[in-house]
Amino acid sequence: MFNTDREFIENKYHKTNENFDPFERMAYHGYDFDKSTGLEDEEINDGLAKLYEKTRGLPHPVAKAHAVKYVLENTKIDINEHDYFVGFWSVNRLANCVTSNKWNEEVFNNILPELKEKMHDMNVSGAITIWPDFDHVVPDWDSILGLGFPGLKKRAEEYKELHRKNNTLTPEKEAFFDGIIIEYTAIIDLIDRLYNYALTKSHAKAAKIAECLCHIRDGAPQNTYEAMQVMYIYFMISECFDSYQVRSLGNGLDNTLYSFYKNDLKNGTYTKEEIKELLRYFLFQWSAIGNYWGQPFYMGGTNTDGSTKYNELSYDILDVYDELGIYNPKIQIKVNKNTPDKLLFKVFDMIRRGHSCFVFCCEPGMMKAVMTYGATYDEALNMDIRGCYETGVRANEVSTSTGYVNALKAVEYVFSNGFDSRTDKQFGLKTGELKDLKTFDDFYSAVLKQWESLIEMTIDVSLQYEKYLSFINPSNMYSATIEGALKKGCDAYQSGVKFNNSAVLNCGFASLVDAVMAVKEFVYDKKAVTLEILAKALAANWNGFEDLHTQIVKSPHKYGNDDEETNRYTEAMSSYFMSKVNNRPNARGGVYKAIMHSALQFVLQGKKTGATPDGRYAGDEISKNCSPSVGMDREGVTALIKSALKARPYTYCESFCLDVMLHPSAVNGDDGLEIMKSLLFMYMKNGGQSIQFNVFNADTLRDAQKHPDKYKNLQVRVCGWNVLWNNLSKDEQEAYIKRAENIK
Repeated sequence: MFNTDREFIENKYHKTNENFDPFERMAYHGYDFDKSTGLEDEEINDGLAKLYEKTRGLPHPVAKAHAVKYVLENTKIDINEHDYFVGFWSVNRLANCVTSNKWNEEVFNNILPELKEKMHDMNVSGAITIWPDFDHVVPDWDSILGLGFPGLKKRAEEYKELHRKNNTLTPEKEAFFDGIIIEYTAIIDLIDRLYNYALTKSHAKAAKIAECLCHIRDGAPQNTYEAMQVMYIYFMISECFDSYQVRSLGNGLDNTLYSFYKNDLKNGTYTKEEIKELLRYFLFQWSAIGNYWGQPFYMGGTNTDGSTKYNELSYDILDVYDELGIYNPKIQIKVNKNTPDKLLFKVFDMIRRGHSCFVFCCEPGMMKAVMTYGATYDEALNMDIRGCYETGVRANEVSTSTGYVNALKAVEYVFSNGFDSRTDKQFGLKTGELKDLKTFDDFYSAVLKQWESLIEMTIDVSLQYEKYLSFINPSNMYSATIEGALKKGCDAYQSGVKFNNSAVLNCGFASLVDAVMAVKEFVYDKKAVTLEILAKALAANWNGFEDLHTQIVKSPHKYGNDDEETNRYTEAMSSYFMSKVNNRPNARGGVYKAIMHSALQFVLQGKKTGATPDGRYAGDEISKNCSPSVGMDREGVTALIKSALKARPYTYCESFCLDVMLHPSAVNGDDGLEIMKSLLFMYMKNGGQSIQFNVFNADTLRDAQKHPDKYKNLQVRVCGWNVLWNNLSKDEQEAYIKRAENIK
């Protein structure tokens, strides 16, 4: 059945034969909906504009709820013969135009105008990338599936009444609850509308869909299909209407669905094969959406008795995923010493056959990291994996990605005495003229001062705007799932959870280490060149200094080679970053957390960074995550892992990910599976957090570059997500080829 419907779902959100920008998440559709079911988006926008005038004076949670309600009432809907999951037309965050977008402008134009200019300069400079973040939360799926949409609404009503009885229902709290109640009423009304529309259809799937919608309209889901439909509807409304990304599907997809799965098999509601068929439709929804960052979900984990959480559904999910041949959603595999070899070898085999969708999340290191900011052992044991591979306390943590700090800019600013050519401003510190940096300690101290300045600037800016997050975009839908927020009667992003944290991201770390080591070796140790001459080489982008460039690039003192001296500075500089970030108070009652993670900034910030002493050319990418600079790891993967571990990954409170590239010949046969396991366990046993593998042959990548039509399905793990090879730029492809050429 699915194979018959696959083409339709592939074109559900955009036509596969037309150009599609994956950064424009679900901006248009590949097919037309029944016009009688709702309005066109332009008409909805007109209605929202009128609504805005009526709701302008209302508290923001209420005003936003009314806007979301209006869109849900008027969006076109679909119950299609080719899909078990419902369709929504107005998926491009229409309500934002009269809610969060305006309130964001209000904050930065009227309240924090100077900060707006400063943030603009930060982003232009490439030294810091920063914006208000609403994209890294996971709802409490136990509440969602245990209560259903009607139960979530009822619970909010009960807590509102409790606050009223206790005389704690302030106007602010009342607005908080009213926003939730209005929005969830609208969601239930939408499901009712979908149900009644399903009754008008006579195709083979219609009756089943209608029965499902009837049940979840009135209560909690009772079987696997109903649970998946609730998850899908919650995702779509949260992402597309309420404007909060859902950064994991389930609290472990296999475990979230497992009780439904067991009951269905026991009661005869569904057979194992029927559930696998439903999984095909379910997982393929996110492949069809196709946003660049990918939709995450994780599997596995450890029970309190030490046993693994992997179950038969875990294998069914992997089987279906493998069969579909997709690369989105992306899958996080929780691993520990108890993880079954059968599960590991299945995933390893999928990776070496081209599935780049996996990242291994090492529980021991991650748990230790989560506990550094106050989480209990049990909270750490049951943590969610969210986004790319970030950790968070389940149902009790909001963690924002505050700012991405380009570590390599610290070196660039030492050479420019803090002047930034992109903004034409004194952006960094005045750490002195190059001639005054007589010793390596002088230079190294200047680098640390510039780096600290960027960290402090990031924190200072976020302290000013993060207090306004719930003002800008009230989290009505998300907060309803968090019982702690309901007990307090305030937005989860305000102080409604136990851990209201903010992350500062360390970008380009390996590039920083390499640049510092190059200056130490060639300027101060070997005295092969002066800082002034090196500055001229950088200004010329190495033109005319080719011999010096070759010497620097060939130096063994590069991060990723387990070089003793480089390792000392790796540990020292990593510890320095953490000491300036971890556990400092933020503006929302939580703390700052250090992250070794770059997202796409390794490309974007690289384009804004000039030539650097590590041998990098102006505009080239900087190192990503905790991985080496392109082509600089020459001593094999074991040396790479040892180098990364010197950065003490378990001290990064939210994520620390290592990218590993392996040659196909190294992972052939059963021995290859054992090799992959030994690498994973070496990393895990020594405190590593996340690790992900690409298995590539440089010759294959070269051929794929020349003959893209032959490699339409070739997948690449980029940072915390995966893309098709053909969707990478030529420069990005060259970087992967260069890495592949260095594999030992």
